[in-house]
Amino acid sequence: MQRLRRVAAAAVVAALAATGVTACGDDGEDGSGAKVLKLWHYESANSAMGVAWDRAIEIFKQEHSGVEVRFERKAFEQIQQNAGMIINSSEGPDIMEYNKGNATAGLLSSQGLLTDLTAEATKRGWDKALSPSLQTTARYDDKGVMGSGNWFGVPNYGEYVMVYYNKDLFTKYGVPVPTTLDEMTAAMDTFVGKGVTPLGTAGAEYPAGQLFYQLALSKADRAFVDDYQLYKNPVDFHADPLKYGAETFAQWVGKGYVSKDSASAKAEDMGTAFIAGKTPMIVSGSWWYGRFKDEIKFNWDTFLFPGNKLNAGSSGNLWVVPATSKAKNLAYDFVDITLRPEVQALIGNNGGVPVAADPTKISDPKDKKLIENFNAVSGQDGLAFYPDWPVPGYYDVLVSGFQGLINRSRSPEQVLDAIAKPYQDGVAEIKRD
Repeated sequence: MQRLRRVAAAAVVAALAATGVTACGDDGEDGSGAKVLKLWHYESANSAMGVAWDRAIEIFKQEHSGVEVRFERKAFEQIQQNAGMIINSSEGPDIMEYNKGNATAGLLSSQGLLTDLTAEATKRGWDKALSPSLQTTARYDDKGVMGSGNWFGVPNYGEYVMVYYNKDLFTKYGVPVPTTLDEMTAAMDTFVGKGVTPLGTAGAEYPAGQLFYQLALSKADRAFVDDYQLYKNPVDFHADPLKYGAETFAQWVGKGYVSKDSASAKAEDMGTAFIAGKTPMIVSGSWWYGRFKDEIKFNWDTFLFPGNKLNAGSSGNLWVVPATSKAKNLAYDFVDITLRPEVQALIGNNGGVPVAADPTKISDPKDKKLIENFNAVSGQDGLAFYPDWPVPGYYDVLVSGFQGLINRSRSPEQVLDAIAKPYQDGVAEIKRD
């Protein structure tokens, strides 16, 4: 139970403090007296964030003579599954990238494992640099629910889900770019008729759940998002839009739009298949954009999920400072650097979505389109967050559910049953706390 986890976490924090693991204060000194900032993130080196953050590290070193930066690139799943244990360890980082949302940053903040950044946000102007919609994922109440309360993380980029498509394959098979969901299904019918599986996905990680969510959002409104993500009202999993999302997903599998083999695929498999030119389309996030720009040799482009006013998306992941960090002031300085115009422009010019960039500094037409589409979505209050956010542990629930839908071992009704109970139990537990 969540309450027991919080008590246990508090006990661990107390024990660490008692044994001196947290004892060095905020100056970053290790046991030998050397000053160190331990920094972890999971962005690839050629992604927009990877490029920009490498530059941020260079700037930090220039401005903090005598401080050693110990950077480690971690796997997304490694941090997703083990964050609580990681940041309770003396081997953990002083600052790290972590998933935003109730089930991740919210949960750790409610357990007392993250540093309250509210005073720094005011002092350093982060509260002015980030719009209210982007602050939603930075702030959490005492139950770990996003959108209000104190700052426990700081994003420096935005992200959203879209459709990436292979322009060469569209041209080869005479497929027009769809502007409605009906046109998208017609496009996929054309590919299937030519013996081509039109839509790549990955059932073993997040992409399948995000595809389901995009389909559900095509029939949703802001009230549904508030109910599902912020617990404003109970959610009926066997009614639209969730019912429509699951049933349509199953239909797409049945029609051959999605390969049954993708049930065991990971996000990297989906991405590399698209990079290799094997897949006409994938539905995924802006975090691929910089890598695709760097690695793809054919003509490609993107479009927003056809007809949707709501799309999965939010601020990017957060810089969080573990409560056990020995270098908190150095960590705050690093966060500040990532919001500077130079670093923001690097995000924008390498296929990312900066939150505080000067648009005149973005030179590439593809990058401008990426940012313009994000601004269009966020400007109409269209960021609907992500399907796994509402309750702790829900990511694994969704992965299991949609693997069953792809390999056809479960019906849509069975999948909706399987994902409804953990959601409802999790919301009830959060409200009890």
